[in-house]
Amino acid sequence: MSKQTNFSNLDFVRDFFHRFLPNSQVVSLALSLFFGSVLVYSLSGLLMPVFASVVLAYLLEGLVSKLERRALPRVVAVHAVFFAFLAVLGFILFVLIPMVSEQTVQLVQRIPEMVSSAQSQIMRLPDMYPEFITQNRIREIMFSVQQDLLKYGQDVISGSAQSFAGLLAAVIYLFLVPMMVFFCMKDKDLLIAWFAQFFPTDMTLTLRVWREVDAQIANYVRGKFLEVFILWAVSYLTFALLHLNYAMLLAVLMGLSVVIPYVGATLVTLPVLGVAYVQWGVSGNDEFMYVLIAYSIIQAIDGVVLVPLLFSEAVNLHPIAIIVAILFFGGLWGFWGVFFAIPLATLVKAVLTAWPRAGQVSTLEGGL
Repeated sequence: MSKQTNFSNLDFVRDFFHRFLPNSQVVSLALSLFFGSVLVYSLSGLLMPVFASVVLAYLLEGLVSKLERRALPRVVAVHAVFFAFLAVLGFILFVLIPMVSEQTVQLVQRIPEMVSSAQSQIMRLPDMYPEFITQNRIREIMFSVQQDLLKYGQDVISGSAQSFAGLLAAVIYLFLVPMMVFFCMKDKDLLIAWFAQFFPTDMTLTLRVWREVDAQIANYVRGKFLEVFILWAVSYLTFALLHLNYAMLLAVLMGLSVVIPYVGATLVTLPVLGVAYVQWGVSGNDEFMYVLIAYSIIQAIDGVVLVPLLFSEAVNLHPIAIIVAILFFGGLWGFWGVFFAIPLATLVKAVLTAWPRAGQVSTLEGGL
């Protein structure tokens, strides 16, 4: 009886592995995903500059390929794209970041004034709505807010002690990352051939999944960068024409808000309308209403026009899948995890779609 039980258990285990790993191609895909995930997760802290360089080189490779299709030699195309990348990086470092930093400092310096103004407005609520709220309740709320702001200030001060280490890491990134980006593009074929020798030979299914994911990631990332740029430029021009304070800082926040779908647009509403409220107030000021209308139009154009136009070729994902991907990958890799949450979710979906189910093994083998 025990022997029969052991044989049945072995049959169950054998059937289980045969169902999920029916042939060598599926095994190759599974091993590639497993070792790739372990490598990125375990070494992301040590080799983050390398991973960032590979990601940037991958993103720039699309431009290099376009120039090659225009009959340019690859060496010339690589140098042209790399110098354009350095020009954009220089603009961000020496123009955009100083402007945003200056406006951020100005905004932080005005926070006590904003808090005082908000406090005076809040203290009027008991007189306006005595049946809903009392003076004692207002004082309790304001005391709690002041304690939270004090704690936040202490955290900022304590975190500034690590600023030297952060500055040193930034300097290292500025030297290492552009250099590695250049060599990743220049020696692309050599690097791919070197890594290919460590992978299994039967990679047909893995390559098929990669081609699908590669197309989707390229479409998504290209569209996302274009969406960030358009939203930043339109927001800056609009806020500047309306004479809204901290126009560049708020425009950068507007552009970066699209990195986090659904959540970013909600988070950026508070600083934009908060600055407009402190600058002009609500009642009796048309400027605040102009900012509110302009902000609503920009968000509507982004959702109704830009997103369908730029991401028409991207794989459709359910909103719940997108939110789960943002939470999961953002928790693993921070900003980069949030930015690449949708491409990584697309990878998961492509793998699940290509993975053969029961009864599909013969079809898969015959088609390949």
